[in-house]
Amino acid sequence: LDDTQVQKATAKFPKLLTYGVENNLKPTVQWFTDLGLDASQLRKVIVRFPQFLALSIEGNLKPTVQWFKELGMDASQLK
Repeated sequence: LDDTQVQKATAKFPKLLTYGVENNLKPTVQWFTDLGLDASQLRKVIVRFPQFLALSIEGNLKPTVQWFKELGMDASQLK
């Protein structure tokens, strides 16, 4: 993210500044990358919905993606 994108994300979700990089942010960013988001898509997600970085991978993100898959959506539709 560039400085402007970081400012937008933290303005929308100030609590983002309290999350640890190694324990919170990196694993979530890696999870989105593993899901198939490229760098551009990931930047858009973080700037538009920075609160996604606060969600539990196991408790929130994975079950939500699984639910969409059960509805018949594939990974390309989830991007």
